[in-house]
Parts: sequence; C-alpha cells; structure tokens
Amino acid sequence: MPVRTLIVDDSPTIQVLLRSILEADPEIQVVGTASDPHEARAMIKAIPVDVLTLDVEMPGMNGLEFLEKVMRLRPMPVVMISTLTASGTRTSIEALGMGAFSCLPKPRLDDEAAMANIRETVKQAANSSAAVKRLARISSQPRPEAKVLERRQNEPDLVLIGSSTGGVEALTTVLSRFPADCPPVVIAQHMLPGFTKSLTEHLNRSCQPQVREAMENGILQRGNVYFAPSGQGHTTIEQRGSLKARVRMGSPRNGHMPSVDELFDSAALVKGMSIAAALLTGMGKDGADGLLKLRQGGARTIAQDENSSLIYGMPRAAAELGAADEILPLESIANALLHGDRWRNTNVA
Repeated sequence: MPVRTLIVDDSPTIQVLLRSILEADPEIQVVGTASDPHEARAMIKAIPVDVLTLDVEMPGMNGLEFLEKVMRLRPMPVVMISTLTASGTRTSIEALGMGAFSCLPKPRLDDEAAMANIRETVKQAANSSAAVKRLARISSQPRPEAKVLERRQNEPDLVLIGSSTGGVEALTTVLSRFPADCPPVVIAQHMLPGFTKSLTEHLNRSCQPQVREAMENGILQRGNVYFAPSGQGHTTIEQRGSLKARVRMGSPRNGHMPSVDELFDSAALVKGMSIAAALLTGMGKDGADGLLKLRQGGARTIAQDENSSLIYGMPRAAAELGAADEILPLESIANALLHGDRWRNTNVA
C-alpha cells in the first residue's frame, strides 16, 4: 500500500511542487493538500493519512503550534518542509525536539538529490508510525521529574554517544540528567550541515554541562559535552598526553559523516581509561561495529531498547552483534553511563 501523504503549506505553488515530487514515486500517494492547520485538521479526521508534510509559516496557526497539537492529540509521522527548517535553524531543532521525524528545506526543481531525499524521508517516516504513536502515549503519561545525577567516585573517564533519527529528543533526555561536572562526553549525531550549532544552543538551555561543537585538537575536559560538528567531516579521539578531539574531512562511512563508527573506533584505541558508550535511536547500523570494539576492549556498552526508540535500527544492529552489555530504556541510560556497577580500563596491555 502506498504511503498516504497530506501536504500542509499555504503556498499553492509549493503544494503543486511537493505533489509532483512525491507522486514521482509509485510508493507514495498524495491524498490531499491543505493551506493551513485548520484545513489540515479537518482532512486528517476525514481521510486516512500516514505522513504529514508541514510548513512552518502559515496563517492562523504556525507549523510548530500545529505539530504540538498533532503529537498530543493524533500522533503521526511529520516531516517539516520549510525555509525555516533549512541550515540548522533553531526552528528545526525545536521541531525535532517536539517529535518531528525530520526537517528539510523547501526543494528546488533543479536539485534532483533534494527531491529524492524528500521522497525517501517520507517513506522512512511512514515506517516509524507505530513508534511515534507509542512514544506519544508514553510522553503523555505523568512522570516524576528527572533529577540531575550526583557525581560519584566510580564514574568513567570518558562517555561516548551515537544517535541518528529521533536523537534530538533522546539526547535531551539523557544529557539533562548529567551534572555540571560530568566526565567529558563526545557525541556523533547524524545531522545535516549546520544543524549541530543550533542543537548545542538548544541543549545548553536545558543541560547543566557546557554543550559545544568539538574542535580540531581541542582537549576534552570535564563538565563539557562535545558534538561532532555536522558538515565538517568525522570527529575522532586521540590520546596524546591528554585526550583530544580530531575533526577531519574524509569519506562517508555507513553513508554518514560524521560517523558513529569512526568516533567509537578511535576511542577503542585509547589505553588505560574507563569508557562508557551508548548507541541510541537511528536508522541503519552505524556505530554497531564500533560499539563491539569498545566492549571487546573493556568499555561498558549500552544500546537503547526498542520500546523507547523512534527508530530501532542502530541499537538493534548493536544488540544483534552482541556489542551491548545492556539494552536499556532511554530513561535509564544516563544513570547507566555515569553510575555503572563496574568499570574496566580499556586496552590494558
């Protein structure tokens, strides 16, 4: 059955453009177009819709307000397509944090790669429908406020995290529990170029540690969370007296740059340090091989479980490979990373 898609955009020109792009794929069916959220809401009630494409700037109610209502009242996969979700804007990070599957810029007719990406993203979003509804139910239930963890003597020397689709929400949940003086944390999150700068600004408003993009030759220090900067190559770790980040251009690995495997593989070479690593929600298998190398070298390794993952791809690959010491729900991962029962120094000769 084709993916039944509803286009929500106040521009008739963009409606026609998106329809032509999506209907070029026989696996996608555009079931309607709406010029504003009120019209979209009526159509969602009247016809079956698998995926919503949603603009931000619209009359009456903007796209973010409508996204919040959709996720609360009728959760479904939403792909934001807007000029305001290009180049890693704050709007795009807010949308991802609210549960949007992906954020894409409005396409040009001369950009075949961008048009193909829209079609592929819509189909991938449709596959996340059950997870979107399940996670929306979980988030709507009253939960005790997550407390910031206290520092303990048995913390690791270094924390590593890899994530992809659904990672903004997942990372916010994990990092908001980290204390201000946490061990250095290095994260590879699959994002379009420019997005990690807005993501670090977003997380700095809700997290106690300092969140920033990693820099070439930057020393990794306590109380800091470092993101592999999108669009600048792979971020890896080197041990030269002190732990340092390396940010270098290269070839995509597993289709991604930055790649989680590149980060994890480099950390697996670090000697005499305790490391904890987690692989969170995301499509594909990036990070699974690197997580296995870390486990084999003595690191504590964790994969997010299926019920709390928007996309159970990367953590599933790690679980099937035997790369994870533990498979845990998202709410338990921060504590497991910082307060594990055991630590082993990596690669001790």
